[in-house]
Amino acid sequence: MKILLADDDPQILRALRITLGARGYDIISAPDGVTALNLAISEHPDLVILDLGMPQLNGVEVIQALRGWSEVPILVVSGRVGEVDKVEALDAGADDYVTKPFSIDEILARIRALTRRKATPDEVPVVVFGDVSVDLAAKTVIRRRPGAVTSGTTNTSAANPGTATSTPPEYVKLTPTEWQILEMLLRSPGKLVTRDSLLAQIWGPRHLNDSGYLRLYLAQLRKKLEPEPAKPRYLLTESGMGYRFMPSGAGAPGS
Repeated sequence: MKILLADDDPQILRALRITLGARGYDIISAPDGVTALNLAISEHPDLVILDLGMPQLNGVEVIQALRGWSEVPILVVSGRVGEVDKVEALDAGADDYVTKPFSIDEILARIRALTRRKATPDEVPVVVFGDVSVDLAAKTVIRRRPGAVTSGTTNTSAANPGTATSTPPEYVKLTPTEWQILEMLLRSPGKLVTRDSLLAQIWGPRHLNDSGYLRLYLAQLRKKLEPEPAKPRYLLTESGMGYRFMPSGAGAPGS
């Protein structure tokens, strides 16, 4: 199981990395909130353990950003013992809260409890919508065309005039940024992924006002994946808020 540790205290990071690693966990670590979000996107951890008092983005902001697209279990390990801090973290989407100093046995017990509680894996290997199939593990996008050849089908040859020739499915090329945006949307089917969470996780917190980036990349994704890019059915815009992936193709006015 892969665990993301996020804390600006190098001693705590080192202690947890060694202790949890010795028990068979695959550990990745981040010294600040922005790095934690970037690793969450690229590494897809099974569990996140984070502090609240981190630079660049604090723990609550990281939790809010993660909850815009992921259901990964989140355990807060913080020196803040006040009830207000606990309530704020849990309301933001954290699953559990442990105060420092802590015992490693308690951390291990909380990890076991959270992983048992997780109903379904965060990883969705293949997402299909319309004529598009996205393999998130292999990072491939296939778009089927009318009459596309499928497994076990043989193309007609030129030796059979008058017979329509089947068209093989098309592999769609996406840029790294297009991949990040698409993956965040596909991992939260039917849910709003806020503009701020997309901007913060892909370009960083200094770009929260640069919504033009998102409009540009969403337009490109629609050209590549939507049947009618000007009338999107799957990658929808929620005006003033963000974007939503609708697997059923239920396009909405203003999308």
